[in-house]
Amino acid sequence: MTTSLQERPARPAVGVVIGDPAGIGPEVIAKAWLAGQLHAACRPVLIGSAAAMARALGFIGKTAQINVLTDPATVPAGIVDRVDTLDILDTGRMDGEPLPLGEDTAVGGRVSAEWLDEADQLARSGQFAATVMGPISTGSMKMAGTLDKVVSVTPGESYLLLVSGPLRVAHLTDHMALRDVCEIISRDLVALTLRKLDAVMREWGIPKPRIVVAGLNPHAMGREDSEQIAPAVAQARAEGIDATGPMSPDTVFRQCIEGRFDIVLAMYHDQGHIAIKTWGFSGNSAIILGPPYTHLSVAHGTAFDIVGKNIADHTMMQSAIITGAYLAAGRGFPSEK
Repeated sequence: MTTSLQERPARPAVGVVIGDPAGIGPEVIAKAWLAGQLHAACRPVLIGSAAAMARALGFIGKTAQINVLTDPATVPAGIVDRVDTLDILDTGRMDGEPLPLGEDTAVGGRVSAEWLDEADQLARSGQFAATVMGPISTGSMKMAGTLDKVVSVTPGESYLLLVSGPLRVAHLTDHMALRDVCEIISRDLVALTLRKLDAVMREWGIPKPRIVVAGLNPHAMGREDSEQIAPAVAQARAEGIDATGPMSPDTVFRQCIEGRFDIVLAMYHDQGHIAIKTWGFSGNSAIILGPPYTHLSVAHGTAFDIVGKNIADHTMMQSAIITGAYLAAGRGFPSEK
């Protein structure tokens, strides 16, 4: 049963997995933590290696206390909950010294997966209201055989949603060839997705979400648009969902930015990603719809080429954590406040 908005804590506990310890994850998390904005929105708790976080503090030239929790049962009760103290659950998954910087390793892939598992278990038990995945390396996880631990996007089951200020884009499909996208688009799939988007946005504190559907073809004038997408939108509207479309994909994102809609449903990966990354790359965040809790990630990778140089942008990590906190608390998106 979904907890009512009135019963949710204003500052929920948010678990933040540090990502691959050889990448920029620990560095951008340390920067985001010490920027001083996270604790106003949530009670953040890191999951990973305390040694990796201590090394990251050295990279950015900052000092902070590190409060190490070794037992998942003490989360979040045992956290210090202060900006000057990094609270981290470290169950000893990574022994010895931190891994070499900027390299794919089987160890990095193994511990990334184990930390994701720990965060998932804590969220499913109610100890975390939301989780955020720091940047992982698919190369490391392939070496370790653990890539299956990352939530995959499967049409009809799980979805990728990108957020950049007023522009929010859900994707009907993700990593799929365009010829396959044309074949998979159906009235049933689009209608199902609209129901799921409407339901989850209401849980996030948006009482009547305004969803606009991007057409597949130029000016939304194609067989897929008229025979599959338009009937799905009509069906959703008949069910009480405030859905519009299909709308010409060359104007729909601008209309969302202008506040006419709360979210765009894009038909394929690049249709939505190009719009988001052109509108505002720095500070955006990614939400994965699928797990039974609010789950986010950053929209960048491990950046092995710049790790340790104190030039990595932490604003995506900061945005992901704050966005997760707002949504889990039922406060809507941060940009609305």
